[in-house]
Amino acid sequence: MTAMVDIRSVHKSFGSLQVLRGIDLEVRSGEVAVVLGPSGSGKSTLLRAINHLEKVDSGWISVAGSLVGYRRQGDRLYELREREILKQRTRIGFVFQNFNLFPHLTVLENIVEAPVSALRCPRKEAVRAAETLLARVGLADKAAAYPRQLSGGQQQRVAIARALALEPELLLFDEPTSALDPELVGEVLDVIKDLAHQGTTMIVVTHEIGFAREVADTVVFMDGGRIVEQGPPAEVLDAPRHERTKAFLSKVL
Repeated sequence: MTAMVDIRSVHKSFGSLQVLRGIDLEVRSGEVAVVLGPSGSGKSTLLRAINHLEKVDSGWISVAGSLVGYRRQGDRLYELREREILKQRTRIGFVFQNFNLFPHLTVLENIVEAPVSALRCPRKEAVRAAETLLARVGLADKAAAYPRQLSGGQQQRVAIARALALEPELLLFDEPTSALDPELVGEVLDVIKDLAHQGTTMIVVTHEIGFAREVADTVVFMDGGRIVEQGPPAEVLDAPRHERTKAFLSKVL
């Protein structure tokens, strides 16, 4: 299996605050990497860097063999034009914590919008694909509803369908259940589990340890902008080597 995501020596600061301090990470095609860590450890910034929503200060990130946000010429990196960056982002689906659905569009229109505008997909084709995706996330009957008429769990499932509409090579999830009432968490995690079983390459930032144990190929524990420990769930969650990982897990398990 080849690396779908390759992250090398990535650093990122906001002013004097170092948020990422030399991140190295590889995620192979078809794998699920679950990123754990306390608030402020750099997890969300790392996800945003993979999508070039945050520019890194040094190091580089490649997805499916292409540098994200830059092209290499000799030993130097040059930032891509905005149009080229937007094109790259169509290959990397991003599901945010707070759904980010368009409130003035129906559920179906929320899903159809990106394939039509970004990929120039014929509208009829985009509608058919959107209906299939809504069925896949268990919301076939909600096509004509507006986001405000849905529960948080339903909105997040629409957000997942919207991300899938662009047929991305990689899906990023930034704490997809943290804005949900506890009883709605399971319905969103079930959709993500189904995607994992279908071989979708994913990086999921979450606090759901049971989900990590069940679905992850690799668990990554971050603290202070560094990857402290990474490995299979049985190693990192059940027999962590690093004291910082042990301390974190003792609070959340």
